[in-house]
Amino acid sequence: MNRPPLFGIALALAGVLVLTPDTLLMRLSGLSGWAMLAWRGLGMASVFLFVWALTARDRRHDLAMLYTGAGTAVVLCQIANQTFFNLGVAAAPVAMVLFGVAAVPVFSAGFAWILVREPTHPATWVATLFVFLGIAVAASGKSVEGVEFETSALLGGLAGLGVAAGLAGSFVLIRLTSGLSILLTIGVGSAFSAILGAALAGPQALYDGTLWPILLAAFVVLPFAFGAMSCASRHTQAANVSLILLLETVLGPLWVWAGVGEAPTPRMMLGGVIVVATLAGYIAITARRSMRAPPIA
Repeated sequence: MNRPPLFGIALALAGVLVLTPDTLLMRLSGLSGWAMLAWRGLGMASVFLFVWALTARDRRHDLAMLYTGAGTAVVLCQIANQTFFNLGVAAAPVAMVLFGVAAVPVFSAGFAWILVREPTHPATWVATLFVFLGIAVAASGKSVEGVEFETSALLGGLAGLGVAAGLAGSFVLIRLTSGLSILLTIGVGSAFSAILGAALAGPQALYDGTLWPILLAAFVVLPFAFGAMSCASRHTQAANVSLILLLETVLGPLWVWAGVGEAPTPRMMLGGVIVVATLAGYIAITARRSMRAPPIA
């Protein structure tokens, strides 16, 4: 079924908006990074593999595609982004992890150019620069007392870059490989993440916290959000999906403020205005361009 280019933008936006309270739920759980990885991986694997088993038209073909280079790469990308994100949020300020995740559009555009020389519209680069500016302003307002801040900030930024590379690689490969089952590949990647997290966390750590927030994230928030974003990557450029994902960088801290009382600083609020305004303008430009572009199969 043919869809207009704006359909992918709308689908990605829906997924990201559902994803924004994710870091609040992680904070409320109080679990370790490995324990969160185990529960979140279990939830995503259960939902994605169950839906795949119910809806797959050609399971043999889907399994065969899983063993291709693209299928294996998407599974590895899923393991990487889930692992880096959970460990980063557990060990570092959320804002710094999300700042690293902000590099997703650059990774996406770079991977697409390397693999298929896919051109990226200048508006995407301009919007990316302004979004980075807004996120830099927002992150500069984050203050943490103690000499460990610089170390934790560095770890958070590096973890965020790992997430960015994993997400971007997944988006690009899914877009370029039409026969690849999104449900199966994400489900298998999440299953491996769950096994890794459970093995390294240990049985006791899995229950050393509040479970309902992480279960809500694992079985509802994450499956819908990443399912929507992965499907969106087949209807619009991966860089577009990645750019919209940056909304989480701004809205995530606001959810944390509302949930646990961590008020954003004036700089964080200013950075949020810059990012939201940039994305609003970018989506408007994309909408006008989609009216003149032929539908994408």
